[in-house]
Amino acid sequence: MIDIIGWIFIILCFIVAFIGTFYPIIPSVVFMLLGYVVYGLFFSFAELTWLFWVIQILFVVLLFGADMAANAFGVKKFGGTKAGVWGSTVGLLFGPFVIPVAGILIGPFIGAVLAELIVTRLGLKQAIKSGVGSLIGFLTSSVVKIIVLVIMLIVFIFFV
Repeated sequence: MIDIIGWIFIILCFIVAFIGTFYPIIPSVVFMLLGYVVYGLFFSFAELTWLFWVIQILFVVLLFGADMAANAFGVKKFGGTKAGVWGSTVGLLFGPFVIPVAGILIGPFIGAVLAELIVTRLGLKQAIKSGVGSLIGFLTSSVVKIIVLVIMLIVFIFFV
């Protein structure tokens, strides 16, 4: 019975990690790592060797780097500035709370557009391009996160 409870907690951690790829307020990588710790606590840390942890930490670094780079690249590729990147990030964090469900896509767009209009005084057309770039950056980042999380999960299964 305790094994079943352990696996339920582990799987819930992994599910929350994947949900976090679209809701940035949920730190997806933290929940993935929490799933590993829960496994160790319920079963054993013996299978989770130092090599396992080194591989996972490298993936964590990759996730953080890819996340920041994808958003910045998307905004900059479409002619946005640092203000657009920051606005997009703020919109990404607050969008889902202001506009449930759709806010996850609309938030970064509106955030980038408003930041470009207010801070850099770019024209509306260029500000909208920056917003589109932020949206593309967010979607690209989400796809990369899902791929990396799947690989992290496969490595976990391989070691266990």
